[in-house]
Amino acid sequence: NTMKKYDNFFIPVDDLEMAKKYYENNLGLKVKFDFSDMGMVAFSVDGEEAAIILKDKNKFKDLKQTIWFEVDDVNRKYQQMKENGIKFLSEPFKIRTGYTVEFEDPFGNRFGITDYSTIG
Repeated sequence: NTMKKYDNFFIPVDDLEMAKKYYENNLGLKVKFDFSDMGMVAFSVDGEEAAIILKDKNKFKDLKQTIWFEVDDVNRKYQQMKENGIKFLSEPFKIRTGYTVEFEDPFGNRFGITDYSTIG
């Protein structure tokens, strides 16, 4: 049950509309999904599955740039990582596509693991 690949990169922004224009027009990235009403817009990078997801600081508290990795089973990987001394920010929780949980390394960098257990 290893880290399989990058899942998504989360970027906190103060102004979602301005950020959306910047990433789309200035950087030339394509919108993958737009959930502006929920405070998130995702961009594709040339067909990569992993997306850059802008998150609105006004809708989400305590945001940091975060890298998520895909794993086969979040709950199993969570137990294994806890035994290795990883400090998680919460218990694993359900999202639309499966389960996820976030943690920080000793330097304050934020990461997450996610699975796709509720699809397919």
